[in-house]
Amino acid sequence: MIITQTPLRVSFFGGGTDFKDYYMRSGGGAVLSAAVDKYIFAIIKERFDEKIYVNYSKKEIVDKVDEVEHELVREGMRKTGIQKGVEITTLADIPSEGSGLGSSSSVTVGLLNLFYLYQAKSLSAEKLASDACEIEIDIVKKPIGKQDQYAAAFGNLNIIRFNPDDSVNVEPLAVDERIWHALEANLMLIYTGVGGESDEILSEQRENIREKTGVLSQMRDMVYEGRGYLLKGNLDDFGRLLGRGWELKKSLASGITNPGIEEIYGRAIEAGTLGGKVCGAGGRGFLLLYCPFEKQDKVRDALGSPHELSFHFERDGTKAIFNIRR
Repeated sequence: MIITQTPLRVSFFGGGTDFKDYYMRSGGGAVLSAAVDKYIFAIIKERFDEKIYVNYSKKEIVDKVDEVEHELVREGMRKTGIQKGVEITTLADIPSEGSGLGSSSSVTVGLLNLFYLYQAKSLSAEKLASDACEIEIDIVKKPIGKQDQYAAAFGNLNIIRFNPDDSVNVEPLAVDERIWHALEANLMLIYTGVGGESDEILSEQRENIREKTGVLSQMRDMVYEGRGYLLKGNLDDFGRLLGRGWELKKSLASGITNPGIEEIYGRAIEAGTLGGKVCGAGGRGFLLLYCPFEKQDKVRDALGSPHELSFHFERDGTKAIFNIRR
C-alpha cells in the first residue's frame, strides 16, 4: 500500500496569465501562490484479483482501464502504464469541486505520484506537474491554466513563470520567517456557501483573453509588486494589492462575482479587511481576505460567524507519507 499527500493552494496574483492563449502571445505569464496544509490523499493497494476498484464520491469496479469513469484516474493509469489488479482511493480535506483551491490538479498530481511510486519510479516535481498539465489540459480538455499543477507538485510560496516557449520556472520566495508567519496570521479563508464546477466561467475567461490582454498584463505585473511587498515586510500593502487585483479579475468574465459575494466582501471591508479575492475561477468556493489579525474577530462578527477554513502554508509539494511494498 502507498499513500500520497498533495497540498491545495491559494493564488494571490496573476491568475489567468497561466493560460497558453495569454502567455504564448504576451511575453509570458506569472503567478504568485502558496501551497496550504489542506490536502488530497491518494491510496493504492494491490489486489489478489485483476479487477480495478476506484473509490471516491462513488465506487467503481471494472475490468479494464478504459472502463474507469473517473477521468483523472483513468488517464493517470494510462499515462503510467498501470493496467489491472489495483484498488485506488482518493480522499480530500475539503469538497473537491469548486473550492477555488486547485483541488482537481492536486488530485491529478497526487495520483501520478502514486502510480509512479507503485512501479518503483520516483519522478521530479517538474515531471509530475508537466504530466498533470498534459492530462488535464491536452487530454481531458479542461479549460484551465497551468499554475495549479506546479503549486501542487512543488509546494511552498512561489512565483511560477509561464514562458512563451511553453517552459515553466518555479522561483521559491525567500521570505523572512517572521513575515511568513505574519502573512499566515493575517489571511482568512471564508466559504461563500456556493460550490460546484467552474468550467463555464473558465471557458468564458479563456475566450475573452484577446480582448482582456491589457488587464491580464496588469495582473501579471502585480506578481512582482506583491513579491516586493513580501520581501520588505509591507504586508498591509500586500493586502491592499489583493483588493486591486480582485477589481481587475472581475472584468475578465461574467460570473466571477455575484451579489452574494459582493455583500460578503463589502461587509468584510467595512469591518477592517484591507483587500481580498475569490479563490480560483470565481463565483463560488472560498473568499481569501487579508485582514490584520487584531481585526479578524470584528470581521467574523460582521459576517455572522462564517464557515471559515483555518490554514497554514505548506512547504512541501506532493509526497508519499506511507509506502510499504510486499
